[in-house]
Amino acid sequence: MKKKLVMGLLTMALFGGVTLSVNAQEKKTEVGKALDKTGKAIGKGAKSVGNKTAEVAVKGSSKVADKTWKGKMAPDGSDVYINAKNEKYYVNSKGAKIWLKPSQIKNRPASKN
Repeated sequence: MKKKLVMGLLTMALFGGVTLSVNAQEKKTEVGKALDKTGKAIGKGAKSVGNKTAEVAVKGSSKVADKTWKGKMAPDGSDVYINAKNEKYYVNSKGAKIWLKPSQIKNRPASKN
């Protein structure tokens, strides 16, 4: 008797949960769509600001702690830094240090004055 009662209650709870989840998937109104669009735009802006902040911070610390290799550039045209272990790297647009192989380092073209 107790097993039937428990099984009945579990069955009712299962059907109740399925019914609630189906009702939660209603169509969005114009206001809901606008909020989603705004939220995505804010997230995109925040991500780009965070990436730029990281890039500036890492480049600043690299200029203080490491040497800049004059006359050389990375594959993307940015400065090449040399750390204390004689390892060469550049800082990408997301603020990450990208370690370079000797074949990836290019000569910087002379500026036309």
